Amino acid sequence: MRPAARTAGAAVAGRPPERTRLAGLDGIRGLAALFVVLHHCWLLSFPGYPADTGPGWVGWLLYGHFAVVVFIVLSGFSLAVSPARAEWRLGGVRRFLRRRAWRILPPYWAALALSLVIAWTVVPQPGEGPPTAKSVVVYGLLVQDLFGAPSPNGAFWSIAVEAQLYLVFPIMLAVLRRYGAAVLLGAVTAIVAAIGALAPHVPAVALLIRLTPQFAALFAAGIVAAGVLAVPRPGAPAAGRGRWLAALPWLALAAAVPVPVLIAVNGSVWTVANFFWVDLALGPAVALLLAALATGRPAALVRLLDLRPLRRLGSFSYSLYLTHAPLVVIVAQLLVAPRVPPGVPAFLVTLAVAVPVALAAAWAFAAVFELPFQRHRGWAALRAVARARLARRRAARPA
Repeated sequence: MRPAARTAGAAVAGRPPERTRLAGLDGIRGLAALFVVLHHCWLLSFPGYPADTGPGWVGWLLYGHFAVVVFIVLSGFSLAVSPARAEWRLGGVRRFLRRRAWRILPPYWAALALSLVIAWTVVPQPGEGPPTAKSVVVYGLLVQDLFGAPSPNGAFWSIAVEAQLYLVFPIMLAVLRRYGAAVLLGAVTAIVAAIGALAPHVPAVALLIRLTPQFAALFAAGIVAAGVLAVPRPGAPAAGRGRWLAALPWLALAAAVPVPVLIAVNGSVWTVANFFWVDLALGPAVALLLAALATGRPAALVRLLDLRPLRRLGSFSYSLYLTHAPLVVIVAQLLVAPRVPPGVPAFLVTLAVAVPVALAAAWAFAAVFELPFQRHRGWAALRAVARARLARRRAARPA
């Protein structure tokens, strides 16, 4: 059956069509995760955050938060690709949530267990006491953005936000399918902006800021951007669509320019204090860039992001994000700090040791706790693979 016929059949059946890998997106994931690792190396080498107390040539590493912005937009985009190709049909809410849980929770819970052991027996996270029983419950249930507890891992805060966005994804998709992309993006952004405007004046609304509501607008922007891959409607002018697609990289660049200008003018302390609004300003640029990459533009950047090392890095980027923080703390506080002068020397040595350690550990972690859950969609499939491997090993043993 031809691809077009498969797509049409899936749409009629109410199922998403087959997923196909989009060149460049794995590279984006990998680089964003690596940026977070570098950010935490910076934080542990130059105290005073959000003040920029390091040398100017590494000041950009202060803004690891923006990697999470990329992750959130990319998450909405990636989840919406198949529905966009199937007239925005999800193929079943229960099926979607089950597959998301299967994909996200096993590595997360394994990383939580690892982080708890390290925090209890080696070193806790900076600024946090040892995790408590409440930490286990709160982080185990992914409600750390709702309830405070000592954190076992400085990167876990965003996983709760991501999980909550999965719950509203079917609703966003239904709104888009019924009312259109403009209504979805406009409604979500208006609600988020109202929260941001009222929070300084209304204590009840200020409580919502803990949920980083701006990420809902970024997530919606990613969903809308995936519409670039939707099958064009019959009679749509092909020439106009082609010109619009060709302009996407330039639109992304134009949308991104105000953010570094704001940072340069106002400084790091202001930027961190206003992440809510800066995130909203950055989100459209990321969404436009993802739409451009998905359509193969610009070709040179797509080829760069699709190089094998970056694809490989992207393949275990989730594991890298989940596991790196406790390892970086061990390297920086227990190995580097007692032996290396603070500042730039400590930073360079931390980078040289922590980055390879984090990458190697994440690759091994992914091989056990992440990749098997990507490749096999249920316990039955995992058990079958395990039995087959065991049978091969037994057969290979000498008689």
